Amino acid sequence: MELFEQIRREYEFGVGTIAGVARKLGVHRRMVREALGSAEPAAPKPQQRRLRKLDGVTDFIDQILRTDMAAPPKQRHTARRIFDRLRSELPDFSGSERTIRGYVQRRRQQLGLEYREVFIAQTYDWGSEAQVDWYEAWAVLSGERVKLQVFEMRSMAGGASYHRAYTNATQQAFLEAHQLAFAYFDGVFRTLRYDNLKSAVKRILRGHRREETTRFIAFRSHWRFQSEFCNPARGNEKGGVEGEGGYFRRNHWVPLPEAGSLDELNAYLEQCCRDDQNRILAGRSETVGAAMLTEQAYLLPLATEPFDLAEISFPTVDGLRSVRVRTNRYSVPLRPGTIVEARVNADSVELWHEGKRVARHERCYSRQQQILDLEHYLDVLERKPGALAGSTALAQWRQAGRWPESFDRLWQALNVRHGRQHGARQMIELLQLGTGHGWEPLRSAVEQALTLGCHDVAAIRHLMLAGHLDRPTVMSVDIGPLARYERPMPVMTSYDQLLSHSAEVTA
Repeated sequence: MELFEQIRREYEFGVGTIAGVARKLGVHRRMVREALGSAEPAAPKPQQRRLRKLDGVTDFIDQILRTDMAAPPKQRHTARRIFDRLRSELPDFSGSERTIRGYVQRRRQQLGLEYREVFIAQTYDWGSEAQVDWYEAWAVLSGERVKLQVFEMRSMAGGASYHRAYTNATQQAFLEAHQLAFAYFDGVFRTLRYDNLKSAVKRILRGHRREETTRFIAFRSHWRFQSEFCNPARGNEKGGVEGEGGYFRRNHWVPLPEAGSLDELNAYLEQCCRDDQNRILAGRSETVGAAMLTEQAYLLPLATEPFDLAEISFPTVDGLRSVRVRTNRYSVPLRPGTIVEARVNADSVELWHEGKRVARHERCYSRQQQILDLEHYLDVLERKPGALAGSTALAQWRQAGRWPESFDRLWQALNVRHGRQHGARQMIELLQLGTGHGWEPLRSAVEQALTLGCHDVAAIRHLMLAGHLDRPTVMSVDIGPLARYERPMPVMTSYDQLLSHSAEVTA
């Protein structure tokens, strides 16, 4: 560009001839004529390089690509597969995979096999729409690497998003995450757009019609929003939440986050959401947080009461003191034949009877499992102490870390001192103290007794309850005139001398 400017200036204000300019600046006359004709150099013409390695194989490749036009999209040849076939079916072929890739790409475009869809940018009104999706992510919880399902809701007008992780993408988790997201945004969006999630859609009908689950319909009615569903396999219809999920995963899930529990991890994710409010999205001048504050005025107000998320059933207690909830059995401290109310939440199963919660278990997502709590069987074990050692509830306590090693040492000492039957009975008596006064005080009392070399249940009970004993306060009394009756303490020196003298006579 600078040379063209120099040529034009020299021709107009300097030498004045094409030959003179060429001679003075050391360029060809053709370049001088080109510069005089245009102030900008012409764009270089693309050079078509002849690929000699493709001689004799282009017809073979073209035939494969034409055959692919009638094949299913997911069963068409890739460039790598074509290259492998060339090497196996044409022994004289010596080209590279890169050469084949370039040729295949050009021919696919010419044959119309490579089509890139055009998308239309959208503009959203404040509070009009949010998009919802799940994505997978890995984290380290209590030292163990775990795959999690992460719920995400993204505002399409403001760009803010909310993320929450669960072990399983159940309907209870799906609905709970909605309520937490509404609280985070401080309002409800008028329309939520989804994939065809099983938590919301029971069956896909013709067009945009869906048969939705009864629970989701009740939840939507409670929070007063409308729902829309994307066409199957059309993730671009909710591209906002798809792109946000990728951004969040790259920036906050890398490296793998480490936490002691799922609640701790979710606290970290919510803080990440708040940190992202300082972002400025492309094409905007205000931060995501500022847009979020603006949008809150356009959202539907929160419901006065949250939606009851629990799935409720009424099972009957069986002979193992457990109830069947979904596909698993959970223990309960009630007599067989009793009907209880089971409330299934996202992460727990609660069992209620006569308006009181009688048991709570961590929800199990496996099938045909028994989830038993040893506390629920202590009254029965009083009558059957021999069943304690082999009980499934005790094995599950050991696996969960609820049965410390000190309990085993004490139990073994009780068996040696009182026999297996009475030793187990006394151990059960101690366990009932833990039910009434707490397991941590019981563990501390047992460890203190073992340190002192004591294996007596009454002593352990005293150590455990010593801090709660009601002792009368000792008050000082003025003895007054009684002081004249005070006598000195006796001296035992003479008695000691008598004992020593007796010992000498005996010797």
